[in-house]
Formats: sequence, C-alpha cells, structure tokens
Amino acid sequence: MYVSLPDKKVEFLKGVGPKKAAVLAKELNITTLAELLQHYPYRYIDKSRIHKVAEINDETVFYQLVGTIDGMQAHGGPRTTRITAWLTDDTGRLELVWFKGLSWVKTRFVAGRKYVIFGKATLFNGRYNIVHPEVDDYNPEDFTLGESLQGVYSTTESMKSAGLGTRVIAKLIKTALLQLEGAIPETLPKPILQSEKLVDRAEALLKIHLPSNSEDIHKAQYRLKFEEYFFFQLNILQSKKLREQQIKGHVFGKVGDLFNNFYYNHLPFELTNAQKRVIREMRADMGSGMQMNRLLQGDVGSGKTVVALMLMLLAADNGFQSALMAPTEILAQQHFQTISELLVNMPVEVALLTGSTKKTERNVLHKALKEGQLQILIGTHALIEDTVIFSKLGLVIIDEQHRFGVAQRARLYEKSTTPPHVLVMTATPIPRTLAMTQYGDLDYSVIDELPPGRKPIVTSHLYPQHRLRLISFMKKQIAEGRQIYIVYPLIKESEKLDLIALQEGYDALLRDFPEPDYRICVVHGKLSSEDKEFEMQRFVRGQAHIMVATTVIEVGVNVPNATVMIIEHADRFGLSQLHQLRGRVGRGADQSYCILVTDFKLTADGKARVQTMVETTDGFRIAEADLRLRGPGDTQGTQQSGMVQFRLGDLTKDEKIIRHVRTVVQELLTADPQLSAPENLRTKQEFEKLYQKTFDWSLIG
Repeated sequence: MYVSLPDKKVEFLKGVGPKKAAVLAKELNITTLAELLQHYPYRYIDKSRIHKVAEINDETVFYQLVGTIDGMQAHGGPRTTRITAWLTDDTGRLELVWFKGLSWVKTRFVAGRKYVIFGKATLFNGRYNIVHPEVDDYNPEDFTLGESLQGVYSTTESMKSAGLGTRVIAKLIKTALLQLEGAIPETLPKPILQSEKLVDRAEALLKIHLPSNSEDIHKAQYRLKFEEYFFFQLNILQSKKLREQQIKGHVFGKVGDLFNNFYYNHLPFELTNAQKRVIREMRADMGSGMQMNRLLQGDVGSGKTVVALMLMLLAADNGFQSALMAPTEILAQQHFQTISELLVNMPVEVALLTGSTKKTERNVLHKALKEGQLQILIGTHALIEDTVIFSKLGLVIIDEQHRFGVAQRARLYEKSTTPPHVLVMTATPIPRTLAMTQYGDLDYSVIDELPPGRKPIVTSHLYPQHRLRLISFMKKQIAEGRQIYIVYPLIKESEKLDLIALQEGYDALLRDFPEPDYRICVVHGKLSSEDKEFEMQRFVRGQAHIMVATTVIEVGVNVPNATVMIIEHADRFGLSQLHQLRGRVGRGADQSYCILVTDFKLTADGKARVQTMVETTDGFRIAEADLRLRGPGDTQGTQQSGMVQFRLGDLTKDEKIIRHVRTVVQELLTADPQLSAPENLRTKQEFEKLYQKTFDWSLIG
C-alpha cells in the first residue's frame, strides 16, 4: 500500500508538546512531521567554527560563540522591559540583549556553565552586541561528529520566545528524520530518477537538513526542486490535456466575407508579421474542433485589439457572437471606440455595456443580443449579469485578465452551452517562468513586434532641482502642439496624502502654466464617472494641454498626440505600472518622452526600478526584473491570490529547470497518459494526495 510522508502530528514528536505545536501551527502552519521536514533551511553555517568575542567586527555576519553567562541585569523597574547579560570567553565580553521572552531568560542560565550563542552582531554606542541570540547548552561532542554544516531556519520572535529558535528547529527535524528512517517513500518514477541522476527522496530530505558538504546541499535542493516543479507541471499539463480531449469547441471552419472584406478593404494599416503569426495560430485553434484557451501577450501598442477584432469577425463569419470584457469602463470605452471606428463601413453590429449604461439602452441591447442581431458586445463585468443572454456565444476575449476573479471569468464562459473559445490578453509582460507555471495550462502567443514607424520612447530620470528645466521642456512640447501626462501615485494606505500631493502639484502647475494660454485637466478615482469622462474627453479632443492624473490612466487612454509622460514619485510605482504608464505615449509618429521624477533618497528597490526603466523599453526584460524585485506573488503590483507558491523553487532563478521539468512531464504523459504503469503508480497516488482529488485518468488516452 502506498504511504506518503507521515501525517503524524508534530506535537507527539519528542521535544515539542501541545504548547510548542500550537506556536508552530500559528507561525509556520506546521502541524505534521511531513510539514516539519519540508521546512527547509534558507542558509547554512559552519557548525564546527566557533568564533571568539574579539573576532566580532561585522554587523552583516552571524556569529557562533561559546562562553559563560554572567552579569545578568533586568531593566525597566517592576515591569521589566529588557534583560541584558554578558557572554565571556578567553578574549573578552559580549553584551546579549532580550526584549521578549524575559521570564524564560531569567531562568535559562546557570552560573559557570558554558553555552553556545548564535546570532547577528549589532553595533550600538560604539560596541557590538547580539539581540535575541539563539542559546543552547554547550556539548563538545556536537563539534566533533563531522556535521560541519548546520541549517539555519526561518523563525519568528514568537517562536524564539517559545524556545523554538533555529537550533531547536534543527534538533526537532533531526529527531524526526531518525524516527522516520526507512519510512519515507519515493514519489518519482524510477526511470526518471535514473535518467535525471536524482538522489532518492529520503536521501534528499536527510541531506538538505543534515549535509556534510556543499555538494550534498546542491544535490538535495535540485532533487526537491525537481519534485515541486514536477507535480505542479503534472497538474497543469494533465488538466490541459483533459480539456483538449474532452471539451469540444465550436468549429470556426469558414473564413468569410466579413473577415476578408475587413482585411483587404478596411484595415487602415499593414499587419505586422507577429500579428499575422498569432492570428494563424488562433485560426488553427478555432478550426480544430477543440476549445481554444490561449494567452496573448503583447506590449502596449503592439496591436492586440486589432488581432481580437479579426477573431471576432471570424466568429461572425461562422454565425457566432463575441464578447470582449475589460476591467474598467475607461478601457471598455476605448475598445468600443477603436473597434467601432474600424468597422464604420462594415455590416457588423457592435455595442457597449458598462455599469453606466442607461436602463433603456440596456433593454434594447439585451433584446438585440438575445435575438442574434448583435455580433460583438464589449463591456466590463456588467457582461456577466444574469440578464445578459447571448443567442450564440462563440468567442470570449478577456483583457488584462489578472484584474478579474476566476469566478467572474467563469460566469462569462458559462453563457454558452458549448464552451466558447477563450482568448486572454495582457499588455503586462509575463516572465517566461510565470508563463510556464501560473499560465501553464494556456497556449501561449506573443506579439513581439511593434508597428513600423514607432520611435523608441526616450526615458530619463530627474530630481526636484531639475524642475525649471522640466517646465521649460514642457512648454516647448506644448508650443509644438503636443500634450502631456503628469501622473501621481495613489496608494490606499496614503490615499489622502497622495491626493493632497496631486492637488499641490496641480496648483503649482497653474502658476507655471496660467490660463488662458494653457489648459489643464485633472483625473483621479475620487471623481464621479461623469466628471472623469468629461475631463478625459477634454484631453482626448485636444482641449487640454496637460492631464494631471493618478494611475487611473494606466490603461485605456489612447491619445497619439500626447508625447510626454511625467511620473512623479516614480520610485513608488512597481515596474509593471511604470511600463504601462510609459506605454500611454509613443503611440504616434512623433518622438515621445517618459520622465521619472524622484527625490534623492531612494530605496535599493526603488533605485533598481528607475534604473531599469531608463535602460530598456523591452517589456520582457522589464518583466524579468520585476519578478526579481517583487517575487512571483506580486508581479502585477498587487498580491495575486492563487499565485504559484513553492517551498524551494524560485521563479526568479529557475527558468532552466522549469523548462526541463515541463519537457520531462510531457514525455511521461505521452508515454503513459493514465500513469497506469507499475513504476508510475506511486507518482499518481502522490499527485492525487497533493491536489486532494481523485482524477478519472481513463478520460485521457
């Protein structure tokens, strides 16, 4: 019978008990031995190295010392606020400081006994100390057993106060490994272990926690990373294969008059080779009899909307309706305006549905949609309302899909008895590692070419003392007939202060750009929809020279005459936001500029973001830098629920292994789609346990 890693409760492990178990559960979500063994070290120290007090000279270093404790003193009167003590060895004395767990500290030490102290040095008032050090009884045998490397584990102050510092965690894991010796099952197929030269699972767990050398650590980490990515890819590829084989799609077999008439007679520009390529890929999908599920990635201005329109015309040629859902009214209106203008002389009915659509207009729209008189419906989440009934929905296009919840998207897909073809579009560049993980169940198309004639946007970084130079530049651009965006951050935690900063910036602009020679409009989220639209339209029609705004203009504003994007406090924006904002200019034939304004004092991350923007306009390079700076859970600027989380895997560094593992899993599923071969049974059982589902593998063949 298959046995996975033990589900035995961690509280029954020697040295834990109910109180410490409760702390482990609360702080690290560890409740079982399996979860404890998968709490991996984040680095290692040379356990055989004992430093002397006199050697401490660096605040960035963790030190391990041996000595006696004396001179303990409580501070703060009757209500003790901190305890200090002195560690003494044969070279000097070092101050130790505790602010928490004080009752434990008072009873921990015995005069004359030696202790092992471990912690990071801090320089305070000209001398070093260690705050909240790890403390263990000194046993000379610990330093002669040949275990020269010891893992350092992430802990919290609450854990340390409960006696669960990194050394105690290491001891508990060692106890668990000894207790489970011979009882840790393998999860990967033996042929894969052999072909990939992977150590077995039991050895990997032993060596990652109790390594003898750096080679042990490397082999263990690689094996365990491989396993994490293996089961994740197995899940998404198996789901993708099931969908392809079992979920039939509408067949768009006809390329008819609407598509051809538009392409040959009404398309106002030549498609780029990249646009032609992705249209071919999608036509193949939609003519295959299977449901299309494809992600289309293309930088701002690369022509995704025209590609979407071509697909909607293909759907109409085959008797089907299309829906395009955008995350904001501004973006939905922009799509509606663009598509309506492109189809002005075409016999295609297009409508817009948002939260602002009046009831009388809705009633007319609902009737036309239900009776099949409307071929294309563009809108916001209003499209998913129960009153919106399609006659024959064949294609769903989701723009900037990360802004919609899974349930919202699903409600739109369910408006057709046969699942419609689905195209997800994004202008937010997606790193290759995320494309293979977070979006790994989707087919993937990229428009990696901008329309001809576009000039690269010149990006520069200015400080406040350059303001006069900036104002002079702005006046010159306006004199040449150009328009300018000025964007301020708007962060929920400091929303009032941000709006004050925007208002102050607006007031300063009025002094430098007085009416009637200059006209300035203001747009931010606190305005009503009507006021916001009024101000937007002033700018779009060229009635305002400068738009002062928050990131409400991040998507959806297309003004080719706007050639300057000034971003105030640019270091407070994420890279993907900065890239999106820069994409608001450079949409015409004129030279465009993006100017990042910051104070002198920048955080390391803020400086890195600004520097990246100045160095490159390549969306993919920016996406990779964003992934490195933010981590995989925050690549869109807000924490993404459902983002991929790995214990060891690092999406910022692991593209090569992810790509390789994906190939290995694809080959496995090709050879044994149902994982029914004897050598694959444990893998199947581990997969079903991990994803808590019993999958009907007979559906795949």
